[in-house]
Amino acid sequence: MIPFRLPVGVFFLGGSAAALLLAPSAFAQAAPVSTDAPVKSLGMVTVTSGQPTSLPTQIPTTIEGVTREQIEQTINATDSEDALKYLPSLLVRKRYIGDYNHAILSSRASGTGNSARSAVYADGILLSNYLGNGIANGTNYAPRWGLVTPEEIERVDVLYGPFSAAYPGNSVGAVVDYVTRMPTQFEAHAKISAFNQAFKLYGTDSHFGGSQASASLGSKSGDWSWFINANRTQSAGQPLTFTTKALSNVVSAVNPVTGAVAGLNTRNQPWLLIGGATQYRTEQEHVKLKVAYDFSPTVRASYTLGYWDNSAQNRSDSYLRNAAGAPVYSGNVSINGRAYTLGPTDFGVSNEALTHLMHGLSIKSNTRGVWDWEVAASLYDYQKDQIRAATTAQPGALGGGAGTLQDQGGTGWNNLALKGIWRPDGLQGAHIVDVGYQQDSYKLRILKSSVLGNWMNDGAGTMLSDVGGRTQLRSVYAQDAWSFAPKWKTVLGARIENWHTSSGFTWFGAGNPANTAYAARSENAVSPKAALSYQWAADTTLKASTGRAVRFPTVGELYGATATVNSQYINDPNLKPEKSWTTELTAEKDLGNAVLRVTFFTENTRDALYAQQTFDPMAGSNISRVQNVARIQTQGLEVAYNGNDVFKKGLSLGGSVTYADSRIKENSGFVLTPGDTVGKYQPRVPVWRATALVSYRFDQAWTGTFAARYSGKQFSSLDNSDVNGFAYQGTSKYFVTDVRFHYKVNKQWTAAFGIDNLNNYQYWNFHPYPQRTFMAELKVDL
Repeated sequence: MIPFRLPVGVFFLGGSAAALLLAPSAFAQAAPVSTDAPVKSLGMVTVTSGQPTSLPTQIPTTIEGVTREQIEQTINATDSEDALKYLPSLLVRKRYIGDYNHAILSSRASGTGNSARSAVYADGILLSNYLGNGIANGTNYAPRWGLVTPEEIERVDVLYGPFSAAYPGNSVGAVVDYVTRMPTQFEAHAKISAFNQAFKLYGTDSHFGGSQASASLGSKSGDWSWFINANRTQSAGQPLTFTTKALSNVVSAVNPVTGAVAGLNTRNQPWLLIGGATQYRTEQEHVKLKVAYDFSPTVRASYTLGYWDNSAQNRSDSYLRNAAGAPVYSGNVSINGRAYTLGPTDFGVSNEALTHLMHGLSIKSNTRGVWDWEVAASLYDYQKDQIRAATTAQPGALGGGAGTLQDQGGTGWNNLALKGIWRPDGLQGAHIVDVGYQQDSYKLRILKSSVLGNWMNDGAGTMLSDVGGRTQLRSVYAQDAWSFAPKWKTVLGARIENWHTSSGFTWFGAGNPANTAYAARSENAVSPKAALSYQWAADTTLKASTGRAVRFPTVGELYGATATVNSQYINDPNLKPEKSWTTELTAEKDLGNAVLRVTFFTENTRDALYAQQTFDPMAGSNISRVQNVARIQTQGLEVAYNGNDVFKKGLSLGGSVTYADSRIKENSGFVLTPGDTVGKYQPRVPVWRATALVSYRFDQAWTGTFAARYSGKQFSSLDNSDVNGFAYQGTSKYFVTDVRFHYKVNKQWTAAFGIDNLNNYQYWNFHPYPQRTFMAELKVDL
């Protein structure tokens, strides 16, 4: 991201950007630098800010970041994940504004189907959902982005790779930490925004949009600080799935209908698309309360309460019309003289009611002396999590009828962390040692029942399936940042983990032979880490980092055998942990008013955990089976540039290019025939991707931004047989441009207008992404 000059006290952390901010030219006309600013030397970023962060005090590898000021001026941010939009090698699979169940983060060597290969935190509280991986079990495991709103964010820090011993093996892709606001004086903010897109695809041609309203209030009085934010989002998304039919060979003239759209599937086989489905209308309410108390100038206690409520309707539309022009949803029909049968759930409808709570409590010292410490605990609770779906056909289903109820109430996780920092020779000494103990516990239960009366509101009937279990990860770690010689620094560390799973079960009704209670399992792992930094010249730093990461199976992968009306997930209680060795070599050069970084990275993963989805045309459903892929190897190069006042004052340039060759090297499993995945690309990891952002501050009031995002060809299947990415269920290349204009009316009022996907590119990641989307917002700060 492009760094901006920051006011006193604003903390910014961001790899190459950090070097730029600390270069003299970056502060030529800025206010004096706060003593809490991050210190960068020898390729290391030292976190010394009093502002809490989950990152360790010494960062051994690539860091990127974005600040509140950058987000407000340059990014059309409607959801917290939008802050990552232009960072190198990162992509969040956000399908529409307010996407709460598929917005998975991908990184250099991890695709958008692997949510358990990255770690997302907010003020050190875990938002990543390690109950499962990706989209499976009739549910989702995307990070809980909705527990942070863009208006709360003070900054976002991203640590690339598993090079810190302070994080579990899920950090193999990236660690994202949102640091949210905590006022030092009274402040109040309010913002309203609206958005709209014209979406045209297959038989759908309509507008989809919504609005947001956000308000926050905070202050500091004596030893007490507090901040509260409330946000409401109303959003209607475009169709995300489509009802399809394989071409029929049966001749028929019974009940002729029109409106079907002929197309090709991901394997370039002809099919018919007969309706748009999974059109969400979501209403989300979010409230965040933060309270802090300073026991002394160096010891602070903090409590966070997060509340998120979502009411969503999922609807489908049929493209088919009978002779009278009425939509057709079920029964036997004739399309182009061929016979087809429309099942009662081909155009499904469902409602979701979700209420999630997050608690976080920490006590932390910040003496900057010989010892500092922290005790932190958090809890994430699915207080209510229900999906109600009709099993009868439209239009009758819109008024009631039989259905199913999926209930995940009581599901959740809790985390405990004890951390210490030892500086035997003081803050500027040769050694800074981080040590800690962590315990992460997860509980999953998915109970699915029939509803015989009215699927919209009647109680549960006969149990259809009941699956669940528990996992727990206990870890100790230590790492030492050692300045062992002039111009040289190393970070050496290790993480020791004990993983335990218990209470696993799959139950499908009395007497069902598939009913299983699984035995407990326990495994241990050791993950060493090492980094080395050398100051080659006054303006050039060389760095090398390597680390092992062990990603243990989730509860959902082990025990979550479930089925919906159009999909089935097959679990495996004997899955092996995923083990990765990741290495990167970096050269970073300060160009005065810009920073250039070049990073070579490689990753070798054994027993990679993958849930591969295939479509069974005979059953008309998607089948997902989780498995271990023996070995995946990734090698790549990442180039990033950030500059301020480039060519002329007020012009900022930033961008990145990433090349990644990620291939399956060994795999005993297969899709259709043995060996059909070996040598193929890892799913959803493109060979090329790039970002670019140009921002110009015309004067003190106006800032304009033009940005672009690119991703090359990629695949969704392990055998790379989905050669047509520009189709429903495909994963396509894309080139998307965005614009934003930010206007500061006066000291209190600001307005912004933006367009995402300005060039209206139609692209896919199984689901279609939004088309050209207009946004406008108005904000007041008191």
